Parts: sequence; structure tokens; C-alpha cells
Amino acid sequence: MAENVRKIIHVDMDAFYASVEQRDDPALRGQPVAVGGRQRGVVMAASYEARKFGVRSAMPSVTAKRLCPELVFVKPRFDVYKEVSRQIREIFLDYTPLVEPLSLDEAYLDVTTNLKGMPLASEIAREIRARILERTGLTASAGISYNKFLAKLASDHRKPDGQTVIPPEKGPAFVESLPVGRFHGVGPKTAEKMNRLGIQTGADLKAQTLEFLEQYFGRSGTYYHAIARGHDERRVVPNRPRKSVGSETTFMEDLDRPAAVEEGVASVLEDVWAYCERTGILGRTVTVKIKYADFRIVTRSRTLEESVDSRDVLERTARELVRTIFPLEKKVRLLGVSLHNLHQREERKVPPQMTLAL
Repeated sequence: MAENVRKIIHVDMDAFYASVEQRDDPALRGQPVAVGGRQRGVVMAASYEARKFGVRSAMPSVTAKRLCPELVFVKPRFDVYKEVSRQIREIFLDYTPLVEPLSLDEAYLDVTTNLKGMPLASEIAREIRARILERTGLTASAGISYNKFLAKLASDHRKPDGQTVIPPEKGPAFVESLPVGRFHGVGPKTAEKMNRLGIQTGADLKAQTLEFLEQYFGRSGTYYHAIARGHDERRVVPNRPRKSVGSETTFMEDLDRPAAVEEGVASVLEDVWAYCERTGILGRTVTVKIKYADFRIVTRSRTLEESVDSRDVLERTARELVRTIFPLEKKVRLLGVSLHNLHQREERKVPPQMTLAL
């Protein structure tokens, strides 16, 4: 990496939840493992042995079991995952204070100027991965590049237990060769829309004008225009504020009565309000998520003039939102409740037009 460019590392743990379970239970090693619900739930994480059968995260458990009859389901242990994540974070902070966690198992690090005085970002990544393995017994993959977009692409290039460097002179060509569905920030629906427009690869995306991309993708078109050329000016932002807090539950039996759906919403929001009480976080926007038995998802949201400052307000708003789907078209499989537009209880609320999204 040249001296006059940023040096960004994206570290991504390999099949994190499933790998922790295999580490802690020798009987699971070498077996196809899924962390998540056995019957009505979804796969939260899959071991590499399970992925060979096509099992993926967010897949319904029944589908996963059909693809891999020998699949072993394990209940998640978030207290363990959080502790391992804390150990990994401590290693990151030995090298730079500029650590931006994306989840428990991945983070960006800006090592342009690092605490060890090491000149090569690739050596820093290699040393970090070795220390993670020594301390936790788990492997990690890393991507090293001059911006966040390319670093994340690179970390997925040689999984598991590998690392890839994309220097500035190779960035645009690397992007051109990949299908757009691989791009961070391009979800399945957006990728499908791009494909319909004849945009299959990074090269196809690069061939489009900014005006064309803004016409079909709105403000996101500017981002797509930039990443197609290997550009991404986003900074590594440590301690990013939480944008939302939510909880959801897949029920053992589909709900077919309005009263049962309302009670389901009331039970789901308990975790949300418990978090708010524990942290002092409040929010103004309440969102209810409904997944029907055919897996179709709808959401209902309402932004209040004042913050939700009691469980009663949260429940009343959530019940009113879910009533908008009555009478029920189909049975309900899953319900979720979340709060957005968050702030600390003691903070003075900033007018919406002055709020900056990070």
C-alpha cells in the first residue's frame, strides 16, 4: 500500500457463531452445524460444513434441514459470542483507536497511522489474525485496501482463514470483474433490478452515467457510480451510535386471530423496552414488522411528536400499528417491534432538520 493513501482493514470472523459452538463442543467439529431455531425459526449462522449443502444464514430452518438432513441445530449463546467479540475488539485496539464495529463478528480498522508503527497494513492484518486465533481458537479473514468498500470485498475473497490486498492500481479492475450482487450496499432486490437493466457486473455498472443511476436508484445512484470506479470516501467511524433497537419472534404456531397477533406484539416489545430502561435510550419512531405464513413481510411505522418514554406508550402505538393489517389476509408467522430516531434520555432533542445520519 502506498504511503499517500488510506490503509483500511476489514476483519471478518469465519462462520462466527457456528465456529464458537464447534470450538466449545468437540462433538460438533467437522459436522454441519446451524445456530438457530430447530422448527419454526431461521438459521442465524451455518458452519462451512453446512454451507457445502447450500445452508445459509436467514434461511428457514425447515429449508436448511431439507438441504442437509444431517444438520445439527444449536441454540444461540449470545453471552458467549459477546465475550469473544470483546476479546477480539481488545486486539484491534492495540493497533488503532479507529475501529468501527459492524456486528459482533466484523469491523473496519483504519491503520494508516497505527499504534505499532508498522508500515504494511497486510502485516498488521496477518498479526491480528494470528493473535485472534491464539486467544480465541477461532479463524478470521481480512481484506486490506484503500477504502472501506474494497476492504470488505477483499475480506470475502479468500474465506475462510485468508486475506487479500487490493492496492489502488488494482481497485477499479477488481470491481469490474465481480457480479453486482457481491457488492456491499447492493441487496438482493437492488441486484435483481440492476440485472433487469442489463447491469450484471461492476463493468456494466461503470458503463452507466450518473444521471442514469440517479434516475433508477435515487440518491443511492451516486454511491453506485462511485464504487463502480473503486471510489469510497467514507471514514472509519469508531463508536457509531446505534440507529435502532428491536426484537422479533417466530412463533411455534402461526397466529390466525387478531387478538393473538396483538398479544404477540405486546410480548415481543418486552425486550425492546427492557433495553431502553437499561441504557436510557429513547426513540420517536415505532415500527412493527409482520411476516406472514407465506414469508411475505410488511412493516408499519409511526413517528411520534414526543419520544416513547414508557412501556405503555410503546405498547399502545405498536398495537395500533398492527391493527392496520386487520382483518388478517393470512396467518402470521413472525412479529417484530423496533424503535428508531434514538437519543439518550438526558439529551436535548435536536430538531429533525439538524440531525446528521452517519
